[in-house]
Amino acid sequence: MIAQRTAAPRIAAALLACSIPSVCLAAAQQPPQPAESAPTTATASHGSTPSPAQKRPASAKDRRRATRLFLLASKQFQNEQFAEAMQNFEQAAQLDPGNANYAASARLARSHLVVSLIQQAAKAQVHNDSTAALAALQQAEQLDPGNPQVAEHLRGLAAKATADLAQPLYDQAADTADSVPEVEFASGLQSFHLRTDRRQLIQQVFRAYGVEATLDSSVPAVPVRFDLDKVDFQQATRILGMATNSFWVPLDAHRALVATDTHLNRQQFERLEVETVYLSGMSADQMTAVANIAKGAFNAQQAVITPSLGTLTVRAPASSLDAFNTMLRDLLDGHSQVLLDVRLIQLANTNTRITGLQFPQQITAFNVYAEEQSILNANQALVQQIISSGLASPGDTLAILGILLAAGQIPSSIFSNGIALFGGGLTLSGVVIGPTTLSLNLNSSATRILDQMQVRLSDGQEGTLRDGLRYPITTSTFSGVFTNGINIPGLTSAGTSASLNSLLASYAGAGTTVPQIQYQDLGMTLKATPSVMRNGDVALSLDLKISALAGPAINGIPVLSNRNFSGVVTLREGAGVVLVSELDKQESQALSGTPGLSEIPGLNNLSNKDLQLNYATLVIIVTPHVVSGPQMAGHSPMLRIARGTQAAP
Repeated sequence: MIAQRTAAPRIAAALLACSIPSVCLAAAQQPPQPAESAPTTATASHGSTPSPAQKRPASAKDRRRATRLFLLASKQFQNEQFAEAMQNFEQAAQLDPGNANYAASARLARSHLVVSLIQQAAKAQVHNDSTAALAALQQAEQLDPGNPQVAEHLRGLAAKATADLAQPLYDQAADTADSVPEVEFASGLQSFHLRTDRRQLIQQVFRAYGVEATLDSSVPAVPVRFDLDKVDFQQATRILGMATNSFWVPLDAHRALVATDTHLNRQQFERLEVETVYLSGMSADQMTAVANIAKGAFNAQQAVITPSLGTLTVRAPASSLDAFNTMLRDLLDGHSQVLLDVRLIQLANTNTRITGLQFPQQITAFNVYAEEQSILNANQALVQQIISSGLASPGDTLAILGILLAAGQIPSSIFSNGIALFGGGLTLSGVVIGPTTLSLNLNSSATRILDQMQVRLSDGQEGTLRDGLRYPITTSTFSGVFTNGINIPGLTSAGTSASLNSLLASYAGAGTTVPQIQYQDLGMTLKATPSVMRNGDVALSLDLKISALAGPAINGIPVLSNRNFSGVVTLREGAGVVLVSELDKQESQALSGTPGLSEIPGLNNLSNKDLQLNYATLVIIVTPHVVSGPQMAGHSPMLRIARGTQAAP
């Protein structure tokens, strides 16, 4: 694998250079490098024997032919004829196996051919041509059996073909662990006009349909009159049970046991069946509710749930189980799954512009003679050094001041800027005018944030979606203060050592502050409850809350701003709704200039202006998708039942 990665850039460079015949010929005739021969060494290390073509060097004729095939394949590769290019590269590799570029080029062409076939299959699926798509994917699978993209497209094609077939919502077939005995009665209609006791009546009615009735001792020989015309076996046995207060259970194909209909007899004789109901996707509370219905409404002697497996095991007679299954199918009918696609789009822009002229804000006037004397008096020691060193004469004050300015010994800011002089003699004065500033500054920034979240909910199930952070807020503090008046024998009393005293003094008066922290959710909190309507529309019950920090803190506790929205919106499946569209805009302007002049219309444009413009936009879009509905084609069974038999104890 390392050798292949090393050779790949050289192969790509050789293919790109094939537009120049001389360069391509040189690349084709180039002998293999040691790094490119690594695959052969790796193959030999696994114990495989090299072929005779690998042992025998290629002849000059074969190398020339391989070069021509390489040039032709390179042109075909550039023209996106990947199948022909792969064949020519493979032939060149067979003719000259010593050149690793040929085999690597063949692998490169093979990978491009697989990608091209996948693209052809995708185009065929767009045009609903499943046959062409399947053919292209099968060819790609033959070229590259382990390609995950090919496998994914094949699964998608199979899923689409399966989705076009109408499938029942529920799996009606039951996996029976043990066969339940059934009575084989004679078909046809029979009429009865009998005056006898119950025991004789039961036996005669069953014999009329070819079934032998075994009577329990609980059936009394009470006289009864039975008149019935043209009824089948099911109708006759049902009316017979009401007339004689009895029930029957099958023993085998031709025999049945009849007993008086009491709770004790049903527990003793009635055959119980054990049924496992797979309730995938239900919560533990929902499964508990279903188990309570089975026990209370259908008199199931046993109803045990296993939340980890998502199963409900019910033990009851067959008639009760049939009624329970019918009820459960009706209960789950319309149980849909909705996928909510929530997108948050945040746009923030900041624009700061500073333009204009800022004229001098102050003018300083001073007497030159007085300022000179003040500087000379404040720096007598330096003046004496300058005179003693011969740098200036005693009366040359200008030279002395110049030396002091050059040496940086004058702290006054008057001489750091330009000075305008006027007057003469002792009245010689100077004026210092502040600087004039020209501002041309623009600072602009834009932020784009897109958050996409998806949540899958059942029909009528409430879901919560949060996007933001948890901000810690100090609600209170607790301080534990060390007691100064503590009395520890041997420590604070007589005999205390100096080291212990210093340790006690360091702890005396010390306190520990423990804050009480409460975390507050900042950002967006969205609670949604979808309901799928009969026409396919989705009704969304929405509760939106947006929390953020606002303003300065009060006593260390930050101020929060909240925005809430609650409502119900009904929209088509797959259609998006803009839940929130919020715009915050802030604009500020500062003017800096000369009083009076900056207030004149027109001239105030020359003043220094600081303009700041900030605005932010928040858009929340919610799009519901019904991913599973009661009548969707290709829907997997929501209810699966596995039933077996269990004899009565």
